[in-house]
Amino acid sequence: MQSEQSEGAANHLSVPEKTVVEACGDPPLPKLGVIEQVWDTDPISPEDTGDIASRAVRELSFENIPDGGEIALGVGSRGIANLSTIVAGVVTEVSDAGYEPFVFPAMGSHGGATDEGQRGMLNELGVTEEIIGCEIRSSMDVVEVGRTPNRDVPVVADANAVDADAIIPINRVKPHTDFDGTVESGLSKMLVIGMGKQRGAQIAHKWAVDWSFQRMIPEITELLLDSLPIVGGVAIVEDQYDDTTLIEGVPPSGFLDREAELLETAYNIMPTFPFDELDIVVFDRQGKEISGQGIDTNVIGRRVFSINEPAPEKPDIKRIYTRGLTEKTHGNAMGVGSADIIHEDIVAELNAQTTLINALTASTIRGVRLPPVVETDRAGLVAALSTIGVVESDTVRLVRAADSMHLHQLYASPALVAEARERDDLRVVEEPQPIEFENGQFAKPSLVD
Repeated sequence: MQSEQSEGAANHLSVPEKTVVEACGDPPLPKLGVIEQVWDTDPISPEDTGDIASRAVRELSFENIPDGGEIALGVGSRGIANLSTIVAGVVTEVSDAGYEPFVFPAMGSHGGATDEGQRGMLNELGVTEEIIGCEIRSSMDVVEVGRTPNRDVPVVADANAVDADAIIPINRVKPHTDFDGTVESGLSKMLVIGMGKQRGAQIAHKWAVDWSFQRMIPEITELLLDSLPIVGGVAIVEDQYDDTTLIEGVPPSGFLDREAELLETAYNIMPTFPFDELDIVVFDRQGKEISGQGIDTNVIGRRVFSINEPAPEKPDIKRIYTRGLTEKTHGNAMGVGSADIIHEDIVAELNAQTTLINALTASTIRGVRLPPVVETDRAGLVAALSTIGVVESDTVRLVRAADSMHLHQLYASPALVAEARERDDLRVVEEPQPIEFENGQFAKPSLVD
């Protein structure tokens, strides 16, 4: 429930629908049908993910680890399917091999950069001591483990992990929102930024202003592999439906090379829009569990807040209208600046402190600048349509998606429905119908499988 203060802020900032229509006129709105993308996937059954995670651990070597030694398992990324089952599978295998596993939050500054906040985030991810079967040690304390050779940048790591006999990060390999490189979001980034806690994350993002992530992360990863007893990682890849499709143990000897190969696989199967040019995109929600930047920059072709990194070449989207925040993001509106127009619900739900801490840590404060705020969906569409040039309602290229992660089914304007009929990778589910509103808000719900 929004507070009186946040509700007041939303009312103060938002522009009434009547004002928008008076300024823009009352253009005819396009009809919307429903299309879906045809994807060929081969997911792992959720019931099997624990056993496969156990087998992934057997691909790693514990040769130099003493019997009964402590194994630190790095966990902490949001939005990973079957995460608690996968972690439990790793815990079981490590325990059966005669070692003592514990989980430490490897999530940088998330959770408000506090011990309790990070433990709470793990709890929300389903990673509790009762479910995974081992202790969770949550601390923001870090230890300096070395300095980079060329730039003399301090490299820090979670104190509990450093004290362990071995370290295993568990993370999904996927395209990153802030940069392009041979390794992006995955095992290496978890070691460099996640395991570095708030201090490590801040150091990395500050230095990235002059020293790009694509060069920094591999170099610091190699330093960490040399300095700490990292016996490997458990890599996860997900398909277009965000279902688990691969779980693999990656030894340190092939850490960067194998992760680069897995990243290429992840790029090939990540969900994207099926159109390279769009006039308007409506997102029903954004959130940190959807993407680190709220809206995936690889999906929208925008990187307005990046640190010396070019934006993806496609798609080309003229206007983005975002309607709300997810419940799980807890008011963190990181990346809200990617949109051109937002609904007042975002302002009402926004936690300014959490959002700013995230932006300051990541050195991406432009990403949290507020776009123009409107009070209704109809006002958002009118404002978007009126600022893209001369486009007729029957030719406008408009899609409405639940978020940047769920793109199987989309509301689509007649021009895109007509194109879908001619393509083998798309299917028309519903013919275009006039948009229905209730008090100016969309009457039809989000399309989520």
